[in-house]
Amino acid sequence: MSVIAEENVRGGSVFKEINADDEDSQPTEIESLCMNCYQNGMTRILLTKIPFFKEIIVSSFTCPNCSWSNTEIQSAGRIQDQGITYTLNVKSKQDMNREVVKADSATTRIPELDFEIPPYTQKGCKYSLNFLLIWITIFTFQAYETAPEVAVKISEFIDKLKKLKEGESGFTLVIDDPSGNSFVENPFAPQKDEALSVCNYTRTPQQDAQLGIKAEDEEEEEKPINDIDSMRNEVLTFNTNCPECNAPASTNMKLVQIPHFKEVIIMATNCDDCGHRTNEVKSGGATEELGTKITLHLTDVSDMSRDLLKSETCSILIPELEFELGMAAVGGKFTTLEGLLKDIKDLIVSKNPFTCGDSSTSDRTEKLKLFGQKIDKVRGIKLLNKMYLSHVCLQNIYAPDPDPEMTTEKYTRTFEQNEDLGLNDMKTEGYQK
Repeated sequence: MSVIAEENVRGGSVFKEINADDEDSQPTEIESLCMNCYQNGMTRILLTKIPFFKEIIVSSFTCPNCSWSNTEIQSAGRIQDQGITYTLNVKSKQDMNREVVKADSATTRIPELDFEIPPYTQKGCKYSLNFLLIWITIFTFQAYETAPEVAVKISEFIDKLKKLKEGESGFTLVIDDPSGNSFVENPFAPQKDEALSVCNYTRTPQQDAQLGIKAEDEEEEEKPINDIDSMRNEVLTFNTNCPECNAPASTNMKLVQIPHFKEVIIMATNCDDCGHRTNEVKSGGATEELGTKITLHLTDVSDMSRDLLKSETCSILIPELEFELGMAAVGGKFTTLEGLLKDIKDLIVSKNPFTCGDSSTSDRTEKLKLFGQKIDKVRGIKLLNKMYLSHVCLQNIYAPDPDPEMTTEKYTRTFEQNEDLGLNDMKTEGYQK
């Protein structure tokens, strides 16, 4: 803690956006050993953050004695709670312009070429799919120079690569990132991207060990199991990091039984450093045998004040906006209908990493701005809408009488929906055999 004050690190204020007018935002210079000539050189370190992405550490070393230099970028952001896998079906040349943010812990695969870029072989970077294929070509030519005996196979591989680059044949791009910090652009936002599928998953102990979260041989300590009644009457508190400034914060968790619904776990985080507050709701019971679909007609501004309990598996469809939001996009939470629409606008418009800087285009920015204006009209009931919500509990303001503007129906889930919930491979009977 000699270079950076401890209170600044805990507050998260050392990571600042690059600003030419900010005199304090200057690199820190440290005299260090040159690994080429073993004399002293100079290392410059800059702690900054990329808007809508994460914090990074930029470091460069120069040696005045042998002129050797080196530049490196390291991630300083937090590791997400779950890993993420992006699967993109590339079918046209327009798809080659998609932008990809790849963390250094991500694995990149193209199954049609039987090609894979293992994790930690590249630094975190941002590129287009077109640049990715160019990089693979350069990598292959380097192998061509060092291994002439496989020239025929490499030539065939390059021919396949050219066909993919020119859009003559489609291919599949898979990015698997255990840290959850990679991202693939959706050019059709806010509409659903039919060619892109996103899957969140729980990391394995081996992946946690690679990320440095815990040792591979670390065993979890056995904790005494409390009875369910004691857990309902107790608010549990555990330490975590703020998702906004990464400063230490505390999360409160409580098990709650909602009348006429089910048992849920409410989690709330409050950061004393930046004032950020968030709440999340997770299901505390078993998965229901049938799915639930709620259809709500918005007819009055008072509908915006309806209480809403949204699970992390809830999907939302607004036909008038041609908008569909899949599960796990905004997480589980207890809010109002207006609060849910505000979260959707923040996710699609305000916090979209491809609407600012060099990545933005005027057409895309205008399209998302127009979508945000439509969301505001929905919140003011200037645009009447019908909403479809699955895996959610919505307040009936006419209770105990039926709600004339809301219909609830049960349905049988598809195989794909059960696969997303992890139910197809779940065996609860006869698993001892």
